[in-house]
Amino acid sequence: MLNAYIDTAVIFIFSAFVLGIGLLFARTGRNLKSFFAGGEAVPWFIGGLSLFMSFFSAGTFVAWGSIAYKHGWVAVTIQWTMCLGALVTGLFLSPRWRATGNLTAAEFIRERLGENVQKFYIGIFTLVSVFIKGSVLYPVAKLVSVSLGYPLFESTIVLGLFMISYTAVGGLWAVMVTDILQFVILTAAVFILLPLSLGQVGGFANFTQQVPDDFFNLLNGEYTLGFVLAFVLYHIAYIGGNWTFVQRYTSVDSPKSARKVAFLFAGLYLISPMIWMLPPMIYRAINPDLTGLDTENAYLLICQKVLPPGLLGLMLTGMYFSTSASANTTLNVVSAVFTNDIYKGFVKPDASDRQLIRVARLSSWGFGLGMIGIALLVPAAGGIVEVVLSISAISGGPLLAPPLWALFSKRLNGKTTFWITVIGLSVNLFFKILSPMLLDFKLSRALETIIGIGLPLLLLLAYELYARSKNLTAIEYLRYTHTKAQRIADALEANPAEALEIKKQNRYGMQVIAGALVFVAMILLILSFLTSSGGLVTRIISMVILLGAIIPWQAARKIQIENIAHEPKL
Repeated sequence: MLNAYIDTAVIFIFSAFVLGIGLLFARTGRNLKSFFAGGEAVPWFIGGLSLFMSFFSAGTFVAWGSIAYKHGWVAVTIQWTMCLGALVTGLFLSPRWRATGNLTAAEFIRERLGENVQKFYIGIFTLVSVFIKGSVLYPVAKLVSVSLGYPLFESTIVLGLFMISYTAVGGLWAVMVTDILQFVILTAAVFILLPLSLGQVGGFANFTQQVPDDFFNLLNGEYTLGFVLAFVLYHIAYIGGNWTFVQRYTSVDSPKSARKVAFLFAGLYLISPMIWMLPPMIYRAINPDLTGLDTENAYLLICQKVLPPGLLGLMLTGMYFSTSASANTTLNVVSAVFTNDIYKGFVKPDASDRQLIRVARLSSWGFGLGMIGIALLVPAAGGIVEVVLSISAISGGPLLAPPLWALFSKRLNGKTTFWITVIGLSVNLFFKILSPMLLDFKLSRALETIIGIGLPLLLLLAYELYARSKNLTAIEYLRYTHTKAQRIADALEANPAEALEIKKQNRYGMQVIAGALVFVAMILLILSFLTSSGGLVTRIISMVILLGAIIPWQAARKIQIENIAHEPKL
């Protein structure tokens, strides 16, 4: 029981610190642009790391960890599709999103495809986002519950409430600063776990001899070449078009910076899966007897086996924080869409900045409570792997492909977009839900993903060719070009006072990141002297983090805060 108290104390200390960071940013959100988009001047490397953590969650450890335990290296192959998706996004999509000048993807959809399409998409996006992010809250609550002996129901509620709180208080900068902190904690925990896991199994050579012969194959089991290729297409659409990630491209200062955000994400997803997935693969050599949903516990079991008290708490903190990073980013975006595109767009167009910020914070709480409710229902849906992959296959293509197509096409109109989305969702839902019941026919994982992303793309291509043959240009496109030109003209009328406040906010954010890294380094240093194993590697990592704090501190010093008092008044 003492060990559980030590791990709980570590989780509590880091959680209280993260909440404190959210409170530090409570007064930095002056308007919607600063609250949801960081004043469109967020440093690209902060945006890239935040994007990476937004994609990460405890579901990565539970879902992909389960695949790694059962099938081996193919779990890495699947995650490399995210790297390829980000490369394509950086080359073609993220600069386009930044060039639109829109605050949210929903705002772009309204201007480019019309209000009716926007309302339809907002409803689907909100439902899907709350469902997916609620589902990834479940595994981290399960990890904490099983490892520390707390009830699952109460763990889910407590962790969910904390997850919501600092997003509702601090806005985008609070999310991004804690994303960086979470990235550091999680990376430190995994780098401590990996050598201890290899030591437990007797070294890398001994590990490779105790696993199945096909364990290091690039493809394995139901995860075939067709599935991987379809997943590449899916991740191009998901990383390039998911409203959560679009916010990272629109919150930097230029299309060039937006491209760097995606490229940094791609680089991290090239390297990280090879490190993240080794521990559950190693556990297969230690205990090959897990079956069914028990394979979702592989990551937790290897952590429990090799990590001493304190460091187990650190690993659980990293898993929880990675989940909260992903869910909080979604909360921020869903709240942005509700506040900017529903409340301001339809309910009260003349709302003041103070009213909008209040609505933004209240909506964060509302959607967050919905996520907690969904998390409590995940076990009944067949486990996290089934939930995440099924929702992705059903909604990814129909919801994400048409707006991405509209970034490049002047022919796609709102009516066509609506029907392509409806057809795609209907076909996917039929094969997922009705076909197994009525026809006793169920698609393989590969076909489910191929149809999910391929059908909307084929329909979009067919319409594009038809419209081109008729030389059609969408009326919505002509309206959009006019609106975009007017917005660019308005943006050129710079507000010196607003620009100064944005610089102050960004410098403050970099200073908070530097201080947070120093705090993490000190906690790790203390833990290194209290643990029974892993002390040396923990001390080394703490020193690396301490030196790393110099980077954001120097970046903060380079942000010049000019005195605008000399500006002549008009």
